[in-house]
Amino acid sequence: MAALKSCGGLVCLRDTTALQFLNSNRVDTYNNNIINRKKNGKCKAAIVPNFHLPMRSLEVKNRTSSKDIQALRLITAFKTPYLPDARFDLEAYDHLVNTQIQNGVDGVIVGGTTGEGQLMSWDEHIMLIGHTVNCFGGSIKVIGNTGSNSTREAIHATEQGFAVGMHAALHINPYYGKTSLQGMISHFESVLHMGPTIIYNVPSRTGQDIPPSVIHSISRSPNLAGVKECVGNDRIQQYTDNGTVVWSGNDDQCHDARWHHGATGVISVTSNLIPGVMRELMFEGQNDKLNSKVMPLIDWLFQEPNPIGLNTALAQLGVVRPVFRLPYVPLPLEKRIEFVNIVKKIGRENFVGDRDVQVLDDDDFVLIGRY
Repeated sequence: MAALKSCGGLVCLRDTTALQFLNSNRVDTYNNNIINRKKNGKCKAAIVPNFHLPMRSLEVKNRTSSKDIQALRLITAFKTPYLPDARFDLEAYDHLVNTQIQNGVDGVIVGGTTGEGQLMSWDEHIMLIGHTVNCFGGSIKVIGNTGSNSTREAIHATEQGFAVGMHAALHINPYYGKTSLQGMISHFESVLHMGPTIIYNVPSRTGQDIPPSVIHSISRSPNLAGVKECVGNDRIQQYTDNGTVVWSGNDDQCHDARWHHGATGVISVTSNLIPGVMRELMFEGQNDKLNSKVMPLIDWLFQEPNPIGLNTALAQLGVVRPVFRLPYVPLPLEKRIEFVNIVKKIGRENFVGDRDVQVLDDDDFVLIGRY
């Protein structure tokens, strides 16, 4: 059995049979560099050689290329419904995914901000990705949100996500504990080799913009499928002028992004509610009248941070239980009445589900803090 031990700051290798895949020259160079630093009285930080081997499979079953992902026009940032004890309601989830497929949606983001991945354990997160692939992976592309502000966690979750069959990964830049631009590049390069990847730029949530220079630096990777961009249509135009695939991350701007600024499509929250209408906006050409018709709904959805409005709306439509994982709480009564009127104006037939839209009482909602 091989053993590693620390010898005065050196990495000592004994019985290297089990380490036959390591480059001995790199180890020798590393040790010699440390010895020379100590002799010269200089103890500077050294970059430790990365002996981490990627946990990946080269089997072709269910494999998807970046070009396959780049062809997707309408991707739904998908909602996660809950049982009364706040475990996943897979029956409701499956029904909602089937509705997306029936309405021509190309892909779903599993466990993103809209799906409340930030409120899931990683076990829950990977399980839901695997469940979605197993049940629906042949009919719709499954993009797992395996991003994190911890590079270690992002690597681990992305390895697991691709192992259970997701078609692509969604990655965000490190948030709260922000890093430098070079740090962003290193963070993304740590996961890009694993499979098709969409980079997600939403400075309003992360507190830090991903500038085009960072995307340019990582664009040599064949696994970079494109960018979900929330800065606006001027930035989208900048990307499309340079041949970078980009999806609008703003439902209120996605129609113009698609037909005036060259966006491939949209990664949408609103398509949870009206997938057929959103498909028409992305596939059937410029339609200013239809875009204007759905704008009151989009404005209503985002008056509070997402997914508060979406969770409330789906409960009112009767397609999910009115169960919220805290810290999210439903919109107040007057806003729920507004939603009923919006549904009537757009037409109930355009929304998911087949029950009449309800206002719901405050007491109908269940808020759970321990889950």
